[in-house]
Amino acid sequence: MAKILVTGAAGFIGFHLAKRLLDGGAEVVGLDNLNDYYDVGLKHARLKMLDACPGFRFVKMELADRDAMAGLFKTERFDAVVNLAAQAGVRYSLVNPYIYTESNISGFLNILEGCRHNGVGHLVYASSSSVYGANTAMPFSVHHNVDHPVSLYAATKKANELMAHTYASLYGIPTTGLRFFTVYGPWGRPDMALFLFTKAILEGRPIDVFNYGKMQRDFTYIDDIVEGVCRVINHVPAGEPAWSGNSPDPGTSYAPYRIYNIGNHNPVELLRFIEVLEKALGREAKKNLLPLQAGDVPATYADVDDLMRDVGFTPATSIEEGIGNFVAWYRSYYGA
Repeated sequence: MAKILVTGAAGFIGFHLAKRLLDGGAEVVGLDNLNDYYDVGLKHARLKMLDACPGFRFVKMELADRDAMAGLFKTERFDAVVNLAAQAGVRYSLVNPYIYTESNISGFLNILEGCRHNGVGHLVYASSSSVYGANTAMPFSVHHNVDHPVSLYAATKKANELMAHTYASLYGIPTTGLRFFTVYGPWGRPDMALFLFTKAILEGRPIDVFNYGKMQRDFTYIDDIVEGVCRVINHVPAGEPAWSGNSPDPGTSYAPYRIYNIGNHNPVELLRFIEVLEKALGREAKKNLLPLQAGDVPATYADVDDLMRDVGFTPATSIEEGIGNFVAWYRSYYGA
């Protein structure tokens, strides 16, 4: 059985991934700092479910704690690491920027150093579709240049990709970055649109709809994200012999380094997303139409050809199915 470190294990994606790995027979060490960015009670509820699974151990720790992280890696000797811990949120990065460098930059460096000194076989880490920033060529491809972020959150995720490449090049550590596209589903984060909309609609309050509802997002269901991550864990990258410094491909390298998009490759307009939610709830939303907010991008759309070619998987869960599953979970968990 593989021993895998999943950071951010009490978080939305980390919880689902850890559960899937445990169900598959892996030994999972789950790390989280249990911060109060959102409801800590929800994080504890996720951990309670993981604690019931054989093979799971939880460690409360800050990624930015250099000595503690070094000790964890030295003691455990992980076969693979999946780094999902980060300070999330594009809009929050506009008001509290310093926390992003502490967690997403310093913390990620500690992950890289732990992998370097302890023979970790594969580092898989969460990047984000936000790295595409000011890009407008659709669909977004990992082979596109992404040097124009429009939020500090996006800049830290781009920095993670650069740092991972450096360690892959210098020390031969296989690294794979995953650009997630608007993840949603049961046990989701309370600061994300689907959760906020559902809560407000059920309480009879208006919802804030940015870009007047014309925003397009490549909404990707959590089970599709987890399936993609699991396949990638077992697909350890090697250097690309055809890679050329004369025309460098951003998505691959001469080093054991890869980048993949994981998205539904089917952008949906926000108003359509809300319409499906209204149908699932049996209630109409009161909409507060607002302009595009600073740091946001008007559209995301994932090119997943590389993911399909290398691991044989393409996300495909419809928003009707995914939103229906979320609403069923929300009603059950909150008694709504």
